[in-house]
Amino acid sequence: MRRRIRSSVRRPRTALLAGLALTIAAAGCGWVTITGLEKGGAVQLTSAPAQAKPPPAPPAPAELQARLTELAEDYREDVGIAVTDVTERWTASVDGGSLYPQQSVVKIWVALAMMEAIDQGRFRLDQPVLVRPEDRSVFYEPLGRKIGRTGFLTTYYDLLSRSLTESDNTANDKIMSEVGGAAIVTDVVARKGLTGIGIGGDEKMLQSLTAGVEWRPELVGWRFKEARAKLPDEVRDRALDAYLANPPDGATPIGLTHGLAALQRGELLSKPSTDTLIGLMAEAKTGNLRLKAGLPPGWSIAHKTGTGPDWRGASVGINDVGLITAPDGRVYAVAVMLRETKRPFRDRQRLMQQVARAVADHWQQRGGGAAPV
Repeated sequence: MRRRIRSSVRRPRTALLAGLALTIAAAGCGWVTITGLEKGGAVQLTSAPAQAKPPPAPPAPAELQARLTELAEDYREDVGIAVTDVTERWTASVDGGSLYPQQSVVKIWVALAMMEAIDQGRFRLDQPVLVRPEDRSVFYEPLGRKIGRTGFLTTYYDLLSRSLTESDNTANDKIMSEVGGAAIVTDVVARKGLTGIGIGGDEKMLQSLTAGVEWRPELVGWRFKEARAKLPDEVRDRALDAYLANPPDGATPIGLTHGLAALQRGELLSKPSTDTLIGLMAEAKTGNLRLKAGLPPGWSIAHKTGTGPDWRGASVGINDVGLITAPDGRVYAVAVMLRETKRPFRDRQRLMQQVARAVADHWQQRGGGAAPV
C-alpha cells in the first residue's frame, strides 16, 4: 500500500506584472472601471466610487459548522469542505486551509482570465477562433473530433461553453493558450486578490505530470491513456505521490469559496462578464449526482466539477465547487474536495449531497424565505 502524503498549504505566487487592470485609480474621484457590454459588444468606461473595505466577517453558524465536521469525520478520509455566505461573508470549513488538487475546477479560473481579457477589449465573445490539430488535448475532448486537417473554426463563447459545461479539455487548453498561458492566468488570479488558488498548467501538461508521462504531441486524445498504461508502476507511484504532496493546480477549499463569492458579488469582472461566466456554470452537464442532487426543490446551482485519475483502487481530485442559490435569492459558495479517495462512487456523491443539504437546512433554520436577499 502506498503511503498517503498529506499536503500542506502552499502560498500562491504574487503577481509579477500589473498588466491591464479592470480598474484605474483616478485621483480624488474613486475608480474608473472598464466595463464590457453585451456579448460581442464594445467596451466602455464608467466611473464608480471606491468601495470601502468590508467589515470583518462574523463567525460561521455553530450548527452548520458542527454538521460539516460530522460529515467529514464520518467519511473517514481526507475531506476539504468550505461554505461561504456571499452576503454575510462568514465561512464554515473543515480542513479548509489545506491544498487539494482542483483538476477541472481550474477551468473556472481560466475562464475568468478570458472574461477579463474580454472586458479589456482584447477579445470578443463572438470573435472567430481557429482550433488547430496541434491544439488538441487529452482524455475528454469532444471538440477534438471536430478538428480536421485544416482545423475547426468556432468562437470564444463556444470554447468557454464547452470548457465549463462539458469540461472539454481541448477547449480549456485553447482558451489558456489564447490568454497567454498558465502564468498569465496565475497573474490574473493574484491581481484579483484571490489567494489559495493554483493553476499549474494546461490539461496536457498537468495530466502528464500527474502520471509521470513525458508529453509528446502524438499523445492527444485517448492515446495518452495508452502511453500511461505502459509505464512501470513505480514511475506512476512516484509521480502521483509528488503531485499529491504539492499539486501545482492545488487550491484550498476556503480560497475557492472566497473566490466564487467575490465573483458573485461582482468584484472580479464587469456585470455582463460576471453574468456570462456564472450563467455558463449554471448550465454544467457534469456532476448531476454531486452537490446538485442534494438541493431541495426551488434551489439552483452554478458549479464546476473536478475528476482526476484512478490508480491502485483510489481516485484523485474528486471535487464539486459552485454557487448555490436559495429560493429567496441568498447565495452560498460551496466547495467539497477529496484529495484521494477509495470510497465507492455512491459514498462520494452522498457526501457532496449531504453538504448541499446541510446548507439548505441551515438556510431553513435561519428563517429562509422570510425576506428576499
